[in-house]
Amino acid sequence: MMPLKRRTPLAVLGAGEITLSGRVVQYTLKWSARARYVRLEVRRETGLTVVVPRRFPLAQLPELLKGKRRWILAKLVQVENAAAPPAGGGLKDGSVVPYMGKSLRLATRPGETPGARLAGGRLLVTLGPGDGSLDSLIEQWFRLQAAVALRARVDLLGATMGVSYNQLTIRGQKSRWGSCSRKGNLSFNWKLLMMPPPVMDYVVVHELAHLAVLDHSTRFWALVAKHCPQWQAHRRWLKEHAAELAATLPR
Repeated sequence: MMPLKRRTPLAVLGAGEITLSGRVVQYTLKWSARARYVRLEVRRETGLTVVVPRRFPLAQLPELLKGKRRWILAKLVQVENAAAPPAGGGLKDGSVVPYMGKSLRLATRPGETPGARLAGGRLLVTLGPGDGSLDSLIEQWFRLQAAVALRARVDLLGATMGVSYNQLTIRGQKSRWGSCSRKGNLSFNWKLLMMPPPVMDYVVVHELAHLAVLDHSTRFWALVAKHCPQWQAHRRWLKEHAAELAATLPR
């Protein structure tokens, strides 16, 4: 942290980063001469700001933030949704989309070849003339990333669980995150990449477990719990964020 050169009512100590429920959250740390307790602020322009009193032991800060993770993540989603256009209204330059536990800000530019790529923490989208909307280009990018990332997780977790699949497809189901057929074919929603990685892994483990047990019996849930001990928390996350994810790039 940067040392204070003089005492002021409110001074910046530095910046930090912490992982909360699979999402990497960056924050600004400030010192207040007047504060008696730690104060958390979440704003669209600045993200998370942590204001600490004069004698607060900084070694305790990670534990404090983890204890407030639900409030922090809920407020971050709230301000990000406020920054984005209404559902169905399409994304635009400067909008924010979730990706693998992080938030990507969209940056658009004109060009001859349409497409999208990661660049310095942003999703840089090149808009070609008459080659589809921003929404469709972003969905194409997510689908390509999902095809690679999900296959890697399925192969790794499947080997750990001792199961094998037949075919794997990436789809855009409106109400399902994944499925497993009796023939051993797996299907996953590309929007899984909009979730924190531990939640995505839970969905993968869930479907892989169906390769061994097709129903939702006690034996099935025991298998899921063996390979994903926090599955109940991840399932709650899915229920709490289902509507939010459905409203992002709706089809």
